[in-house]
Amino acid sequence: MTISLVVASAGAQGTVAINGVITDPEGLPIYGALVALPGTGHETRSDERGEFRFVGLQAGGVDIAVRRLGFAPTSVVVNLASGVTPERVRIVLTALPALLDQVTVQRTRMSYTGRLAGYYQRLDQRSGGQFITRADIERDESRSLSQLLSRSPGINRVALRSGGGAVRMRGRACRPLVWIDGVPMPAGEVDLDAFPLNTLHGVELYLGGSNAPIEHTAQNNRSSCGSIMLWSRGRDTEGPTTPRRSIVDLERLVSSMSVYTAEQVDQRAELQNREKLQAAYPPELHASKISGSITAEFVVDATGKVEPGTFTVVSTTHRLLATAVPRAIGESTFTPALKDGKPVRQFVRQKFDFGPPQVGASNK
Repeated sequence: MTISLVVASAGAQGTVAINGVITDPEGLPIYGALVALPGTGHETRSDERGEFRFVGLQAGGVDIAVRRLGFAPTSVVVNLASGVTPERVRIVLTALPALLDQVTVQRTRMSYTGRLAGYYQRLDQRSGGQFITRADIERDESRSLSQLLSRSPGINRVALRSGGGAVRMRGRACRPLVWIDGVPMPAGEVDLDAFPLNTLHGVELYLGGSNAPIEHTAQNNRSSCGSIMLWSRGRDTEGPTTPRRSIVDLERLVSSMSVYTAEQVDQRAELQNREKLQAAYPPELHASKISGSITAEFVVDATGKVEPGTFTVVSTTHRLLATAVPRAIGESTFTPALKDGKPVRQFVRQKFDFGPPQVGASNK
């Protein structure tokens, strides 16, 4: 399919640039799509956000060809004009009918552990305080912590003589107690703006001492002016690093007929006991009651096992889901694909749905 777009771009010394994003029909970014400009030698792959960029191009018409294993290839004709700000081209890839039936991740009772256990438990229960999650922080356009907090009901920002910022709660003149990762800050005014927003994982606000967690109240009635509990980001909030792209070149395997696609086999590989699939639901998403999905691809061998090094994330609604599925799927067993009556290796693309927490489910 070829469509024509007009894109205004700007570049150095008369050249122009193309910024673009590859998505599926639902708008989810597609990772690892090969984006090429035929006849120019320019090619790249879309990143985790589905984005790509070409620079140093000449003004005029440019063909953009996009392909990815498991999707119908497409092309776009872009007319580039120099001298103005670049605009982003959105290219939609349509999946080929090879996706296995969606798997809904079965969840057991969530047991929060680690330094953030208390924060996640209170966030899950939503009782007593106000919560600002990491998603809220990243979505908000505030430039400082005091500005961010002042957007919450009952919170007023106070400018400090030092140039920083603080807050007051419910119109009181006294200073709220500030905690960082469960440790109270020394008495006195705390410059909240000294904490960069991109270092914070979550915030709890308690307007009075009576509704603050008992383990986070202070002696001498210091918490009666309110409490601010800051939780920092760390290795336990980012999740383990999972390669988005497989170690094995799946496209090469498929093109060499070493691995078959769903259309090439007589009987497709199927996940056994899908109702028993146990994927570790990310605690941040569980506590925030955030649902989502991830589409992944991998190779199932002739014995029904997922081949190491072949797991790839195609698209996901949240970065943490990309770390939840690989171990679960690696420990699962498939009914292998059949071709001419014999089990064979198959390229599989599977969608996993992480639904909202069950109503009434308790947490330890």
